[in-house]
Amino acid sequence: MWAGTVANREEIDRQCRENYERILAEWTNAEKYFLSSKSIALANSRRVSEASCTREDFLGDIKEELEENESPSLAGDGNSNSSRHCPTTDEEDLGSNTRGSANVSFDIPSISSPTRDPDSEQGQLDPTPSVAPLDPEVIGTLGLNLHRIDKDVARCDRNNIYFMDKHNLDKLRRIMCSYVWENMDLGYVQGMCDIVAPLLVIFDEEDKTFAAFSLLMVRMRENFPQGRAMDQHFSNMRALLQILDPQLFEHMQQHGDYTHFYFCYRWFLLDFKRELKYPQVFWLWETIWAASKLADNHCMGTHHFVLFVALALLKMYRKIIINYKMDFTDIIKFFNEMAECHKVEDVLLIARELLLQLNLMLENK
Repeated sequence: MWAGTVANREEIDRQCRENYERILAEWTNAEKYFLSSKSIALANSRRVSEASCTREDFLGDIKEELEENESPSLAGDGNSNSSRHCPTTDEEDLGSNTRGSANVSFDIPSISSPTRDPDSEQGQLDPTPSVAPLDPEVIGTLGLNLHRIDKDVARCDRNNIYFMDKHNLDKLRRIMCSYVWENMDLGYVQGMCDIVAPLLVIFDEEDKTFAAFSLLMVRMRENFPQGRAMDQHFSNMRALLQILDPQLFEHMQQHGDYTHFYFCYRWFLLDFKRELKYPQVFWLWETIWAASKLADNHCMGTHHFVLFVALALLKMYRKIIINYKMDFTDIIKFFNEMAECHKVEDVLLIARELLLQLNLMLENK
């Protein structure tokens, strides 16, 4: 039985590795095409076609272009960043991305698993039979995502010893680019690097981190702007706080009415990653994931345990919030300053108590 389990894991690891290398090779070719002067000229001169080409068509066009125009400049001459001409956007800042977690309580290996060189023969894509006209809108999307990824990777958890190594930042960038290439409909959204970073610290291997992040995003992507989960979280928070702590809810209504709970946006978007130090983040994430596996007939609300974690943070500081008559601006500033100062064991204890309180109220009713 054990031998079979090991064999299964090895097969899964092999599939993860091959899948990641394939996607990374595709992205690398796409980025080379984007950075070539010909592609930029093409993007500026062509009108956007009414019918967008498929990703396979785009790959075929890239492959054909690289084979016809292979030159040293495509491989990068150290000035590729200056030739991207990426559009800039005003993005909402989620707060400082500098974390005081350099004193991680475990050793980080500095050697990563070998990854296939995208420029090697094995990393090249197979020719695509049919090539459709290249949609310049795809070029614009690539540029926008590259700009966002490079901006966030450069500032991701720089106080963490693991990300002081540029080699590890390069890993983070490749993982993010590969995910975005597979999910062009979603693209890169500020905060994704925050979710990938702890996974990369744990695995220290690009293919496994990519696989874990992809599975995590099946649940998490609904929290991002194109999803509907965030509005549902806010609505559930309003309902739960009225039941579990009506006094605090009334205070929030009377001091600027911030019962919209927008100050919780970062909490839900990143699964509280910026609120805790790294070892505590792992503890909280594992608890949230484990709770989601429990049946609701065992304990109502476990599938939404993340809500009770948010309520626990409010409960921990309810006296301060009420006594200092905090309004919306005050509470945002307060929790920004309290980032990484919470004790995860206290947060989880209060979250469980609130969950139990709700279940007892439902039973009595």
